[in-house]
Amino acid sequence: AAAEVLPFPREAFEAAISKGGKGVQPSLKAFAAGYDAARSGAEGNAPAKDIPRGEIPKGPARLLAEWTVLTDRIDRLPPEVAAFARPGLKKVVDFQDTAYGRAYLDRLDTILTQDRAPFDLTREAAKHLANAMAYDDIIRVANEKTRAARMTRIAGEMGAKDKHLLHVTEFLHPRAEELVSLLPARMGARWAANPRRMALIDRLFNKGRRLRTDSLRGFLMLHVLGGLKGWRLKSLRHATEAAHREAWLATALAYLPQNYDLAVEVIRCRRLVKGYSDTHARGLSKFDKVIDAIALVRDRDDAADWARRLREAALKDEAGKALDGAIATIRSFL
Repeated sequence: AAAEVLPFPREAFEAAISKGGKGVQPSLKAFAAGYDAARSGAEGNAPAKDIPRGEIPKGPARLLAEWTVLTDRIDRLPPEVAAFARPGLKKVVDFQDTAYGRAYLDRLDTILTQDRAPFDLTREAAKHLANAMAYDDIIRVANEKTRAARMTRIAGEMGAKDKHLLHVTEFLHPRAEELVSLLPARMGARWAANPRRMALIDRLFNKGRRLRTDSLRGFLMLHVLGGLKGWRLKSLRHATEAAHREAWLATALAYLPQNYDLAVEVIRCRRLVKGYSDTHARGLSKFDKVIDAIALVRDRDDAADWARRLREAALKDEAGKALDGAIATIRSFL
């Protein structure tokens, strides 16, 4: 609204918020604060020196030393990049380990060497690369479901006190694709390419299941599964994610010499890939469509603007009708 990129006055946005009927006043207050900040040109990224370094981690001396080396590397990054690289590093290390965090920073450094101030490309890469590296797989979902913080949050939401018994039931619906993704990369690829085998796995396992994680048996099942971080990097899912991630980065960097803004928009397109299971599959499909459509307009002066429009269209509806319409528009003037 404050950027005035749409033909609607501020009042139209506020009217739309008011029609929501729920949490109207807090929403209007938040809208006004954001609007005023945008109009006054407030900096979206605080200098690195003002960015909290977070809680000091605890653990074995060896791991703390490795973590310190990584955070020291972030301190040497441009402030614009460090603002996003710090939480990104925390996310990927929590997802896997410090070696994985080092790989994240190595990849980020490679991008930084091709960038220039104000480092929009590397800043966006710091955020979206972390999300791409910390993807949602069975191991991560199981780990998240058995964390003490989650149980504490659920108890708080339910108003449970020490005198209460709290039952937590998880709903699981594993597909054949998720199960096969845990296999060794080569073996999993062979199984995934065998329709008969995949159909059999689907018949055996693709059904809704309820698991009580407040019980010892249910909790231990997910806890053991969530502890398979050491296996993750050998799995089919990791090999697939790594290949897709590198292809995405290669596509963005290929546009860099010709159109800097287009390269940045391609980096931002990674936000289309998120979630787990069916949600992840739909996101991948939309991402591929957007990247293919961007290639059609890559030589146009407004290519970056079209990339942004395509991404926003892909986010509008689950079925992808808005995206299909935007692609049809592009094809109409080619």
